[in-house]
Amino acid sequence: MSTTLDTAEIAKFAAMADAWWDPKGAFAPLHRMNPVRLAFLRETIVAHFARPDAGRRPFEGLSLIDLGCGGGLVTEPMARLGAAVTGLDGAPESIAAASAHAAAMGLAIDYRQGTAEDLARTDARFDIVLALEIVEHVADIHAFCDAAQTLVAPGGLMIVSTINRTLAARALAITAAERILRWVPDGTHDYEKLVTPEELRGALHGLEVSGPFGLSFNPLSGQWKLGADTSMNYFMVGAKQSPSS
Repeated sequence: MSTTLDTAEIAKFAAMADAWWDPKGAFAPLHRMNPVRLAFLRETIVAHFARPDAGRRPFEGLSLIDLGCGGGLVTEPMARLGAAVTGLDGAPESIAAASAHAAAMGLAIDYRQGTAEDLARTDARFDIVLALEIVEHVADIHAFCDAAQTLVAPGGLMIVSTINRTLAARALAITAAERILRWVPDGTHDYEKLVTPEELRGALHGLEVSGPFGLSFNPLSGQWKLGADTSMNYFMVGAKQSPSS
């Protein structure tokens, strides 16, 4: 299995690690996106595992890993919803920032610096594997998806979100967001590394894949919403069959 680490990408995010929890800083777009992302995750996980969508901890008893967790913007809410959470990232600076913030919030999260393929070589398996806004930053998407699928326990779920490789995404996510509006640092995304839903479906060959589910941004209102429009961002959901199914 080839490595998934792109050293240039790791260095890029390591340099911004202090800004993870600043809602007006380099990761402001993720802060604005987070409520919609979390709503999709909750609805999808509750439905798959037939959990009652009530109470504050519907994920109680489920294990979850957030691959490319960064500073923990999704990892922490997953822990608050009751899951036993592991956060994995290639940048030690991001893991340090995530660990410090979780400790300050009183959350017990198992943060680790490393790669999906290294963890896949162990017997580690999780009910839920998240790979959010990460596949466009890895060195080898097929190696990454192979490793990530290995980490999904039988009967489990993998949820991926990323930016589509379209002219619309290039115009807004790169040209406008990075070079005109300066919402994120210039060079955050490489258009050639963006992944189409068809490519991602092919990389998730070991799972029963559904989607894409669109996640679109209105630059006038500054709001994200779920819907049919996959020209910008989208989710893909993969389920692993259990032995009895």
